[in-house]
Amino acid sequence: EVLVSTWSLAGFVVGHAGLYQALAMFAVAYFIIGMTVLSVCAIATNGALDAGGAYYMISRALGPEFGGSIGIMFFLANVCGSALYVLGLVEAVVDSFGVPPGQKVGTGVHVLPQSYWYELLYGTVLLALCLVVCLVGASIYAKATFLIFLIVAGVLGTILISFFATRPIGVPIRLPHFNGSETENGSFTGFSLATLRDNLGGGYGVDYTTGQIMSFSSVFAVMFNGCTGIMAGSNMSGDLKRPSYSIPRGTISAVLFTYLVYNLLAFLMCATCNRTLLQKDYGFLRDISIFPPLVTVGIYAATLSAAMSNLIGASRILYALARDDLFGRALALAKKTSASGNPIMAVILSWLVVQLVLFSGKLNTIAGVVTTFFLLVYATVNLACLALEWASAPNFRPTFRYFTWHTCLLGIAGCCVMMFLISPVSASASLGFLLLLLLALHYLSPSSTWGYISQALIFHQVRKYLLMLDVRKDHVKFWRPQMLLMVQNPRGSARLIDFVNDLKKSGLYVLGHVELQDLDALPSDPLQAQQDSWLGLVDKLNVKAFVSLTLAPSVRHGVRQLLFTSGLGGMRPNTLVLGFYDDAAPQDGLAQHPAFTSAREEVPLGFPPVRGPAAPKLLSAREYVGIVADALKMLRNVLLARHLESLDKAWELRRAAGSPPSIHVWPVNLLRPDSARYADTCSLFLLQMACVLNMTRAWRRARLRLFLCVEAGAMPHAQEDKLRQLLKDLRIQAQIQLVPWDAVVSLHWQAQRAPPGGPALAEEESAVNFPANATQVSDEYVCAANKLILEQSPVPAVRFLYLPRPPADTSLYPLYLHHLDLLTRDLGPTVLVHGVSAVTSTQL
Repeated sequence: EVLVSTWSLAGFVVGHAGLYQALAMFAVAYFIIGMTVLSVCAIATNGALDAGGAYYMISRALGPEFGGSIGIMFFLANVCGSALYVLGLVEAVVDSFGVPPGQKVGTGVHVLPQSYWYELLYGTVLLALCLVVCLVGASIYAKATFLIFLIVAGVLGTILISFFATRPIGVPIRLPHFNGSETENGSFTGFSLATLRDNLGGGYGVDYTTGQIMSFSSVFAVMFNGCTGIMAGSNMSGDLKRPSYSIPRGTISAVLFTYLVYNLLAFLMCATCNRTLLQKDYGFLRDISIFPPLVTVGIYAATLSAAMSNLIGASRILYALARDDLFGRALALAKKTSASGNPIMAVILSWLVVQLVLFSGKLNTIAGVVTTFFLLVYATVNLACLALEWASAPNFRPTFRYFTWHTCLLGIAGCCVMMFLISPVSASASLGFLLLLLLALHYLSPSSTWGYISQALIFHQVRKYLLMLDVRKDHVKFWRPQMLLMVQNPRGSARLIDFVNDLKKSGLYVLGHVELQDLDALPSDPLQAQQDSWLGLVDKLNVKAFVSLTLAPSVRHGVRQLLFTSGLGGMRPNTLVLGFYDDAAPQDGLAQHPAFTSAREEVPLGFPPVRGPAAPKLLSAREYVGIVADALKMLRNVLLARHLESLDKAWELRRAAGSPPSIHVWPVNLLRPDSARYADTCSLFLLQMACVLNMTRAWRRARLRLFLCVEAGAMPHAQEDKLRQLLKDLRIQAQIQLVPWDAVVSLHWQAQRAPPGGPALAEEESAVNFPANATQVSDEYVCAANKLILEQSPVPAVRFLYLPRPPADTSLYPLYLHHLDLLTRDLGPTVLVHGVSAVTSTQL
């Protein structure tokens, strides 16, 4: 197809741009085309190709969003290109056989009336001829184009001979479109140094077919359309027997041959024809040919072939789009094919769109739009190849190796620059249209099984940056919570999952689950089948979390596995979150979660029903406390969440307009009032977690209330000033409330004698270990502490309490859990927090 327009466009280009600028245009155009051809060849030789050409390559490389949007753009480019060639053929026919407006139909060859409607009629007839050939099928089209190729090659040979054989002559030029019957005289001078010198520089004039003054960009736009045939072979990829073999060889041969022909013709025309002839008569080659009728036949046949090529290419792209179901029912009609497999409805629909474009009436009117569309498609082909190369996927092994990421990048840059140089308005509008299609397909199109290059690129970049994330360079200033939330059944933990998502503060969030089975006794891994259900849950709940599932003989062993293995490199969980261990039967809160009730979605069926009241638990109280102890030994912070399923965040935020919700913080170890401190590591971590929750968008209007427990005679105001200064240094905004608790402390055991080693050792032990005489903490005291917490008003949305370390004596684990149960009973949403790492900083 590229060959068919070389002689007609070369005269137009050198007539307006001159030899130097014409050669520059050819070089730029073929540089862009050459880079794109290398990308096309690479993609075409990397696997089996189907119908759709460039659309098929881009969609399978970049995914359905890019593929579908570029497919529509490429379809429109081929449609407009077909109309462009039909209008060019009409122009050639009218120049040869037309009667100027206002004159009667003459004798001889000038028998066709000229007007907008007559030319539209001629274009319709010619387009109908193209339709008939395309409806018959690709085989008849291939035979017709091969016959046309032979004709065009013969004509080209005749033209080259004519430059040497024809003597200098004057050529009368009739300008019917704008100047009535006025004529001018052009000259074929034969080879002349003076003629060549006159044609070296640019001399942009008026295009006699449109009346518009030409410029570098407008001439380049028309010229570039003659080079778009490089995609003709790839568009027929579904009809070729060996597309991976034929496309690279045919495309590269066409590009090299036509580039040489363009440059040769440009030089011959500049050396033999004056500028008037080149600018005022685009069909001058008939007048200087040794056999003029053959040139006319060649022009008609060549242009008709180009129109058919674009029409059949558009139909194949439309058929591929319809078959992929990216636009649903909108393109369902285009799926229908004939018994031989020819997509007849796609051909008819493409013909209708081309017919509509014919109403524009003038060739150069739509040239800029067509060129912009083609450049955008070429840029995306280069982008697809660049993405495949940068992704470094092992399966990207094209047999064509004469490309690098540099050629792809140069092709993209060349396309984008020329697109905006030709027409900034058309380029901006095309990119805007492309963006709209991308967004529409992203949200409306069904998921595909083609593979997404974005995933490969993300993997490549994430791996690179994970290697750069050095844990040895961690600093407390940049600490963030990285959560591992253990979930037995998501049906009973939906609101807890959502709450921990608010606590993660852009950190790592992993949903962990332990399946109690033995892989040796199973035929295959049962976790593979569950993975999709968990990932679907993450999508529906809209939480930014990973999923980590494991098999283990016990829950405790499974949690250990996940604490050891979850995460990668510098992204590993530093905080373990557990639901609270009590006798309450879990409730199925997933069905009432807003993510399912608002969208009327069915709850994922991959999760079993929640445990009934009579069903046994999967772990004992001793094992549960052992998990907490294991996490602390592994230097992981621990959060125990109780009654979080009763937290209605949406209701709390709705009432925030009138009365902002509050977050109550108790940064003192209520089970050890004799060792209460507000500035130890655990207390500061508790403050940090409450502050992190308050910093999230959903909880930003909530107010932090910090409770300072004081005894009579202990200088409470001095303690308050000290705590207020600490909050100021930590940049935490919170209201401090003094809470007298003499009555509660009086229920506690008498102060213990300091152990050998002095007060410092006693203080350290109290901060690290639950005391060995934990049995001396009475239930009466713990219940009094619970009542003290409940008496503080207003009722908060959530409470943060200090979690003491489990006792070193494992026989005291049940008693330890019993005291925690008493302490948090009826408190509503409560988070018990124990921190082992420094997380706050007062430095810049």
